[in-house]
Amino acid sequence: MTPPAQLSNRLRALLMRIYPDRDTDELTAQVIEAFWPDSASARKRARKPGNSLWSQKDAVLITYGDSLIDGVYKPLDLLRDFLGNYMPGVVNGVHILPFFPFTSDDGFAVTDYRKVNPTLGDWPDISRIGAEWHLMSDLVLNHVSSQGTWFNAYRQGQEPYDKFFYEASPEDDLSAVVRPRTTPLLQEVETSNGLKHVWCTFSHDQVDLDFRNPEVLLEIIRIIRLHVDAGVKIIRLDAVAFIWKEPGTPSIHLPKTHAIVQLLRVLADFAAEPIVLLTETNVPKTENLSYFGQLNEAHWIYNFPLPPLILHAMLAGDARALSNWQRAMPPAPHGCAYLNFSSSHDGIGMRPAEGLLPDEEIAQMIKTVQATGGLASMRALPGGGTAVYELNTTFFSAMQRTYKGEDGLQVDRFICSQTIVMSLEGIPAFYIHAMLATENDLDGVARRGMNRAINRHRWNYPELQEKLADPDSDQSRVLTALSDRLRLRAKQPAFHPNATNFTLSVDDRVFAVWRQALDRSQSIFALHNVSAEEVDLPPKSLNLIADEEWIDLLSGETLHPEEDGVTLAPYQCRWITNKA
Repeated sequence: MTPPAQLSNRLRALLMRIYPDRDTDELTAQVIEAFWPDSASARKRARKPGNSLWSQKDAVLITYGDSLIDGVYKPLDLLRDFLGNYMPGVVNGVHILPFFPFTSDDGFAVTDYRKVNPTLGDWPDISRIGAEWHLMSDLVLNHVSSQGTWFNAYRQGQEPYDKFFYEASPEDDLSAVVRPRTTPLLQEVETSNGLKHVWCTFSHDQVDLDFRNPEVLLEIIRIIRLHVDAGVKIIRLDAVAFIWKEPGTPSIHLPKTHAIVQLLRVLADFAAEPIVLLTETNVPKTENLSYFGQLNEAHWIYNFPLPPLILHAMLAGDARALSNWQRAMPPAPHGCAYLNFSSSHDGIGMRPAEGLLPDEEIAQMIKTVQATGGLASMRALPGGGTAVYELNTTFFSAMQRTYKGEDGLQVDRFICSQTIVMSLEGIPAFYIHAMLATENDLDGVARRGMNRAINRHRWNYPELQEKLADPDSDQSRVLTALSDRLRLRAKQPAFHPNATNFTLSVDDRVFAVWRQALDRSQSIFALHNVSAEEVDLPPKSLNLIADEEWIDLLSGETLHPEEDGVTLAPYQCRWITNKA
């Protein structure tokens, strides 16, 4: 095909920044061929930034391919059955965590990007789910398995893999490198070309790719095309902040990292298929927001401060830190959105809480979570020392108690925490173990020898179905409540991911936001009592439109807040609207 001039020009400009010493015209042609092989056609014009790729109907379920097992059917078939039976109208998207063959980190040490892990199923199983749901997949682009096909070829000196991995010297100045782990950064390996020291940001089984070699970028682009052709609509750029390294620097968020994300965005904008890019950058606020770029990088970014701040609010019974953070958050730029969540396959990251919570509050959170069986994982600090990187727990188990102890209100507290996720500007995402009220899997930790196993339980599907059929089980109570609220949410234009989000000051125990539809047709006052106390909000505490009838969507009550105020029972949430 003859590529559109606009496409070629944009790619050429970015490739000149990333690889100034290479033949830019040749590289541009190679990038286009990698993403549009076999004469596939690009759009004539780039898709313009806008809010049409998502709506209030969007919500995402996060799951491993084998979170549901029965020993008989393929796990991907069980997942499809669960989605079809329990999730219609609740979510319309599903993020299947790495479904490739792997050696460690539950999929994030990939051995072969072009295969589906045979214990899960195969590509047709992935494509069937992609045809029915908005499918998100992981692009694990920073590193691969030390036992995978690429690294084995590297050690044997086989082209092109002999230049696929980042080599450094122990003599290099690596003191400023930002790391999420405490293991040594460099790993010594024997190769056919002699002894080498390879860069390992995460673990010695996860060896970092060298994007200074454009062949690495081209292969990653070919893998994205494979995902898209299999029905993937959302590409999650895993650990993307670390992909460009330079000794003597922090080797995180470097300019060429952003340029590579911008290049992938150009490909997405010119793709005939609607593609959404999501960056996974578990870092403090300013660094995270930088991946929106100038409307030319990620469509979505994770709202990483949300999990620790919601956790703090629920444990402390105090919404001030959460409210102060939300009040200072900018709206997502036009054509971008936040992905909101409280828990994921990883733990609750604590780095995004830096500067948002006092040290003594963080220490109290850690102590309270550990009292419920939760764990803490550490990271190495530049210059020495360690700090808590994440809390390892299911969010449901973390809601077992507050700073004051256990009170029998775990389910109510948990449902309140998840309702906050639904109420904010952005797209809500829910880990399957949040939807299923899964408790800490301490047996899994002991069996597998890693903290994160605590939050990666594999449900026996028939046993889970029995629990979901029992209306008194925690699993049934939580899934029913969250499902009802998500179905209700999907009908409210004021919950569009880009609708107005204004943080209200009402009571320290109440997290309150005002949402207004893009066309201003609907307002919703979303109120969440994060305490075990009844809270009375006085009249005039909400800025209500005169002469409107106000209804609580969650209870069905007609309210007169301007006359009577609003009462919230412990952990009660209200969505008060003028247009039900």
